[in-house]
Amino acid sequence: MANKMILLVDDNLDDVELTMRALTKNHLENEIIVMQDGAEALDFLFCTGDYADRDPKIMPEIILLDLRLPKVDGLEVLRRMRAQEQTRFLPVVILTSSNADRDLVTSHAYGANAFMRKPVDFIQFVEAVRQLGLHLVVLNHAEGIG
Repeated sequence: MANKMILLVDDNLDDVELTMRALTKNHLENEIIVMQDGAEALDFLFCTGDYADRDPKIMPEIILLDLRLPKVDGLEVLRRMRAQEQTRFLPVVILTSSNADRDLVTSHAYGANAFMRKPVDFIQFVEAVRQLGLHLVVLNHAEGIG
């Protein structure tokens, strides 16, 4: 099976490194694209700006989205994604260090599929992916999980 792309949108390089380590340590073989701000993520998703030449038919299988981002915050990224036909149904997992209940409620109101607090626990990530019905699509090599 060809690897499926994961889009990780997070401006904290330590969190990116920890997330990447958790995913690769647990045999995830997907291509992981990292964006460090919400504006860059929107350009990537909608093939604008620096990504105007990107093939719009190739979309991530799942988006791991931080809420606290520079330029355009994660909730606004999510709102804009859900407003466009080509990104409306892309699975989005919110990854945040926020403990605010309003962030959880607003994320789900805007169409997030799952909400996880950082640091990312791989088992929790696998469960969120399983609940989204993407287990076999996203996780190419599941041995060693658990």
